[in-house]
Amino acid sequence: FIFQNKNIASSMKEGAMTGIARYFFTGRPMANQHQTWSDIYVTYWKSHYKPAFFVLSAYFIYRILAAQNCGQGRLPMILVLLSCTSWLITPIVFSPFPRWTLIRQDLREFNSFITGEAGTVEADIPDVVARGKKGTVRTLYECGLASEMSFWTESQLFMLVLSFLVKAAVAIFLLAALPAEILDFLPIFVVALSLTWVVLLGYFFSGLSNCFLVLSFLVWPVTALFAHLILGDRIRQPDAWTLMPEYVISLTFFLFFLGIAKGLVLIICRSINSLLSCLSRKGATGRMHECIRVCFVYFFVHQLQFIEAYIVLLLNLLVATTLAAVDKFLCNAHTWLVLNSEMARTKYGERYMEENSTFFERDCGGSRFGSSCWPCQERGQDGLSSDSECEVGPRQEREVSDVGSLA
Repeated sequence: FIFQNKNIASSMKEGAMTGIARYFFTGRPMANQHQTWSDIYVTYWKSHYKPAFFVLSAYFIYRILAAQNCGQGRLPMILVLLSCTSWLITPIVFSPFPRWTLIRQDLREFNSFITGEAGTVEADIPDVVARGKKGTVRTLYECGLASEMSFWTESQLFMLVLSFLVKAAVAIFLLAALPAEILDFLPIFVVALSLTWVVLLGYFFSGLSNCFLVLSFLVWPVTALFAHLILGDRIRQPDAWTLMPEYVISLTFFLFFLGIAKGLVLIICRSINSLLSCLSRKGATGRMHECIRVCFVYFFVHQLQFIEAYIVLLLNLLVATTLAAVDKFLCNAHTWLVLNSEMARTKYGERYMEENSTFFERDCGGSRFGSSCWPCQERGQDGLSSDSECEVGPRQEREVSDVGSLA
């Protein structure tokens, strides 16, 4: 229920922002079809996973602030945690057949999906846009870039400007409300971002080598080790635990401000492409796509999605292995809950209908409805030689049809 409501809310939000009524997958695939982790991520990353991480980061800030006061006056926020948990794990919980072989296969495929290089070349941009609209992206890079291009090229310019002004107003309010002690840590992240941009410059000049992309992640912890050279003793006083809220809040605010800066750059690019009538429509669209592609990496959008995707992978692994253990040691309890008792009777490690007949059909051979399930000739081999034993009255036929429809 919570997962479906979030699906409806995300659909309404995107329709209001873009003015386009896109189809949203409702999370009801074929009951006996196993969805891969990469397919689940492509379907729900923007509507469920991304909002869940945003809410959980806000909850984490709330918890560490409350911990400074020994937890006094802290609210449990059970509904918030339940909602975020539902958004993250529901697709795996209701995915049938959690088997060890499928888990290993999904783990390999999802890891290849995250680290894949398909769609990173400039010549692949038209293909990335087309695959994004069809939902057939091959890598995490394609998934995020297609979403960015769809949003910044198809949304109304008025809505983009209005959304930017709202975020800018929030940023100004935070600048006025946050204590100066928290904002003191922003220079650390500015230095880290500057070094990251130097590494990303090598990423583009080297033909989009993943080595430079990995180095762009390592710049941040390395910068943190030398933070005392930027802030001096302020980084250590009074102690790390007391300063933990300031670390987390300053980092969150910096990422929020980085998103506003990306929005400003892309709005300017969109406005220039709209105003310059001397450019052809095709050329303007291509330039806009190139701006989006550069901002997608330089403003740390892909890197954050990279981290979130690996968190989702670990959560999927934890939930799937737990459900696989439940099916193995508790008589297919998960399969019985998600599917039905007929499928749950399949022994662990076997395939359903491996003997070319369902359990219901085999049960009919020994039940009082057996004469209606099997021809008289087949029943005669079991010792029923009399035709009268194969006759079924109208009431029995009605009962058999009712049972068959329930099955």
